Amino acid sequence: MSNNITRVTTAEGPLIPRRRGVSLEPKETVAIQELSGLEMPVIVTPVIPDTDLRAWISQNADRVRDLLRARGAILFRGFGITQAAQLESLSRSLSPAMLDYVYGSTPRTREAGQVYTSTEYPAEQKIPLHNEMAYASRWPMKIWFMCSVAATSGGETPIADSRRVYNMIPANIRERFMRHGISYIRNFGSGFDVSWQDAFETSDRSVVEKFCRESGISYEWFGGDRLRTSQVCQAATRHPETGEFVWFNQAHLFHLSSHEAAVRAALESSMGADELPRNALYGNGKEIEDDVVAEIRAAYDAEIIMTPWQDGDVMLLDNMLMAHGRNSFTGPRKVLVAMAEQHISAAAPQREGAE
Repeated sequence: MSNNITRVTTAEGPLIPRRRGVSLEPKETVAIQELSGLEMPVIVTPVIPDTDLRAWISQNADRVRDLLRARGAILFRGFGITQAAQLESLSRSLSPAMLDYVYGSTPRTREAGQVYTSTEYPAEQKIPLHNEMAYASRWPMKIWFMCSVAATSGGETPIADSRRVYNMIPANIRERFMRHGISYIRNFGSGFDVSWQDAFETSDRSVVEKFCRESGISYEWFGGDRLRTSQVCQAATRHPETGEFVWFNQAHLFHLSSHEAAVRAALESSMGADELPRNALYGNGKEIEDDVVAEIRAAYDAEIIMTPWQDGDVMLLDNMLMAHGRNSFTGPRKVLVAMAEQHISAAAPQREGAE
């Protein structure tokens, strides 16, 4: 069986990971393979056919958490996990506190329980690397992906180590973002983005208002069932367990430069700056320069790791340590997502080196 893991790197060409070998203890039911030399996902495969992955995770929860804390990503391959109920069961075996996708920024469908489809954008559209809910003050610490149907071509879920991305971004840009934070503005009801009913998973305005108050989100209602929200959040922060700084925001996704030139021009000409479906500014309200956002995208691009999906694969990420995205694809593709362990930000923007 081939793991087919590749690393996208610099102009010097691809880097080939060195295999550290397989950890296989006596009476062990799974093999744990770590690829050394690069920040690659740990690969867990069954040694005994029909191994119950849920039971193994339950019995080895501390071991799984240690691996995740060290490497950021674990790929479970060969266990035949293809159903939403199986994914939810796996998630609960490690993290009983699963999360709904409230205040989401992309269209998804609840598949079953607290398992959702991955972002329902057209197949030809690529989704840039990002950390889930990094535009908010509350986010999941754990995010699970399950591939029930792999695409005919493409459709990978690339990942990148947020610690390495942080270090790739020029220090002067990091300091500017960390000093000011990032202001996210969203306008619901224009028809250009998800509706507030979908984003908040409710049609009750009082529920929306309660969520916003509890989350530190400013909100304002307008005629035509329109809603505007705004919030200043972190650009980078320390991981609560490792203490390491991670680049943790979605400025490059919300920024106008994320649109193709024609779409951007149409949005800017037809809407005022305050009416754009979404936008990201510095926390002091000033515009983020296009060339700065380009530097951030380049940092992500330099750290991409791609693992082609196989039917039945499950990938677990530490959502703060690892960013993820989606490549364009052809043919059918079905990847489901589950989130768990809510983390609430302590904070206001902080300077690099702050405790």
